[in-house]
Amino acid sequence: MTTKFLRSLSSLVSSAETNKKYEEAVTALNTLQSNAQTLEKIRQQRGKKSEHNVPNMIKFAERVGITLDDVDKLSIIHVSGTKGKGSTCAFCESILRHQGYKTGFFSSPHLVEVRERFRINGIPITREKFTNYFWDVFGKLEKTKESADGAMPAYFAFLTVMSLHIFLKEEVDVAIMEVGIGGQYDSTNLIRKPVVCGVSSLGLDHTSILGDTIDKIAWHKAGIFKPGTPAFTSPQPDNALDVMEERASEIGCPLSVTPPLSVYESNGPPLNLGIAGHKQRHNAALAVQLCKVWTDHRRGNRVRQKSSKEESCRTELSNMEASRLPPTVIEGLKHCRWDGRNQTIKKPGITYYLDGAHTLESVEQCIQWFKTVSSEESKQLSGRLVQVLVFNSTGDREANVLIEPLVNCGFDAAVFCPNIVLSTLNSVVARSNKTDVMNLTVTKESQLNRVLANMLLFERLAIKRLKQQIHETEMTQSDSSCSDAKRRKMDGDFIDKGDNSQSVCDIEDCVITKDFPCISSALTWATQGKEPNISSQSFIEIPSKLRNADHIQILVTGSLHLVGGVLGLIGPE
Repeated sequence: MTTKFLRSLSSLVSSAETNKKYEEAVTALNTLQSNAQTLEKIRQQRGKKSEHNVPNMIKFAERVGITLDDVDKLSIIHVSGTKGKGSTCAFCESILRHQGYKTGFFSSPHLVEVRERFRINGIPITREKFTNYFWDVFGKLEKTKESADGAMPAYFAFLTVMSLHIFLKEEVDVAIMEVGIGGQYDSTNLIRKPVVCGVSSLGLDHTSILGDTIDKIAWHKAGIFKPGTPAFTSPQPDNALDVMEERASEIGCPLSVTPPLSVYESNGPPLNLGIAGHKQRHNAALAVQLCKVWTDHRRGNRVRQKSSKEESCRTELSNMEASRLPPTVIEGLKHCRWDGRNQTIKKPGITYYLDGAHTLESVEQCIQWFKTVSSEESKQLSGRLVQVLVFNSTGDREANVLIEPLVNCGFDAAVFCPNIVLSTLNSVVARSNKTDVMNLTVTKESQLNRVLANMLLFERLAIKRLKQQIHETEMTQSDSSCSDAKRRKMDGDFIDKGDNSQSVCDIEDCVITKDFPCISSALTWATQGKEPNISSQSFIEIPSKLRNADHIQILVTGSLHLVGGVLGLIGPE
């Protein structure tokens, strides 16, 4: 009995010590984040210093003891894109792991803990391993800082160097590297000899850095192409594909468009994907192609592609015969897991639907997925059902583009909050109780201002939608269900009532909106205090329209960081 107790106590002490050392490492990592003012200067100088990113990355890696020859030893799959590049990488990792290979996967951003960015055989490295590898890299950079004019890598650049260090030390069979932003000047583009490159679906995102047109963005994404290295792309808009073909020709890189997933289903049943959503079929198809080329290379076989000089890559690959995929590939697709993307978590009285969609196309896909799965669930439920939106958008994204399609979903309530897990008073920056999700790149004030703007925009669009519905009803029915008084109320201009959370509509007659200073408060209100992992000491005032709900369906979208904050709170994983 005493021996068991002592062992248990020793284990607790050891765990506490490991957690403390991990927190210290993450705190040191966060010092590499650029503050909001510095980032604004960088945005104003967009393009002037970008070309130095990759040469600087090479220097940082060398200071850690990693040469380009060392990087060449890694067998790399390199993936860029706007939408689905993380999912594509996740499918690749799962497929190759199911084929028996030791996989390394570097991704961004993380959802709950930064160690998620480094996965070995599909599992985030442990806190202990993260701490040890972190100080290996950070310590060497600190020691060489003076001789390098005080230069230290920025947050993502550091993590990229650390990923190479980890994968070399772990001796992985394959390193799957997801691009951060763009491609041409991304920190990951110090890779000079990948086995294969992939580009997932393109769209407008990070426009202040990459440009405001799809062809400008395509130029950056195709920047990861390397001479003689096969490259594959998901189907793209013609103007984007034009740019990619041109860049592939200039670089000397054979480029092909991946065939649809249906070519592998012609002689068998439909493929099951571990990540929900119809758009995932594009990502899975790209992953299948990337993995086939990688395994062929591993076995010493090379699949010949048409170069863009021989024939347009718009004709899909002819060398991939329509046949059943190997069982290991089918299993890899089926059992792939990628949290925060079309993810459902069910609890008593609550169902969370989480998707970090942050472009128009991804939000539209998210809505289609949410409507389908929530409708299917509602058929199995009895009693009052309430649907609530929890939303935030960040960066240079146009909120109206994302919010308008969500307004048309007809949520019973819409909740807005920043990507701050727990609110802290008098905080200059957005902080939480977890160092992993500390964000020094934006002030708390600017986040809260963005939240308010998002909410007011949602209200305005909701009122416009209600007016249209009333007008359509009047046109089709002589006996309108909407009274003159209510109609006059709807026709009034938007009025700020001072509490930043109500519109001219009677709150009981139109969608209910609410803004909060943090994710925890937003979820407490949205779940009506039903979330067991969030304790609230304050009284929760719930509008009568929402009270006594038997089940609440909550869609969380607009930002992967928001989704990560929610996942960190509702646990238990």
